[in-house]
Amino acid sequence: MASVSSSSPLLVFARISALIVAILVLIWALAFQTSFLPHSSSHEDLIYSVLHPLLMVIGFILVSGEAILVHRWLPGSRSMKKSVHLCLQGMALAFGIFGVWTKFHGKKGIVGNFYSLHSWMGLICVSLFGAQWMMGFLSFWHRVEVRSTRVTVLPWHVFLGLYTYGLAVVTAETGLLEKLTFLQTKRNVLKHSPESMVVNSLGLSLAFLGGIVILAAISPKYQNPKPIHSDGKRVSL
Repeated sequence: MASVSSSSPLLVFARISALIVAILVLIWALAFQTSFLPHSSSHEDLIYSVLHPLLMVIGFILVSGEAILVHRWLPGSRSMKKSVHLCLQGMALAFGIFGVWTKFHGKKGIVGNFYSLHSWMGLICVSLFGAQWMMGFLSFWHRVEVRSTRVTVLPWHVFLGLYTYGLAVVTAETGLLEKLTFLQTKRNVLKHSPESMVVNSLGLSLAFLGGIVILAAISPKYQNPKPIHSDGKRVSL
């Protein structure tokens, strides 16, 4: 079975974009720690506040994006690709759950943090991602299911996966906007300050990354061809 080379243009652009996103979020979280100081100003709460963007961007978005691209570059059998895809998605889900938990760890608790569009979208996104992963997990371990059922479910599985990934990127963008607006209005961070430039660059990089990953996933040029039986019928995924 043919597979896409890891040096194909879309995959190269996706990896470069992911690296830029990772660098920018690390710079923001580590070089501008005062922006993440919670009201309690305790060292523990600061750590959890800094961990939230790191886990949700690097752990959740970047890892899940790489999981989406597994079928485009990883050589080997379809079963192995599904295994790696499932493991990476499981890692991303764990990072996402822990990232949400860090946000709710402070003294405000769950209710105190559940007030913004960003928080609502984040909970919906992680919930959808968990349902998507469970569906993939059950499908992977129950291979005796009727082929027609798998063919019917597959398009919805792909759609939900890409939709959830796109929703994660949009949720991160709302979080960046929410945080930057707070910093500029409450802590007098200038619109042309280094921190504002870093956050805006991070938002643009995330948007570019999301587009590249989705394009690589749906582009026919980068899809593995399906094997054909002697009767001329293609084998479903």
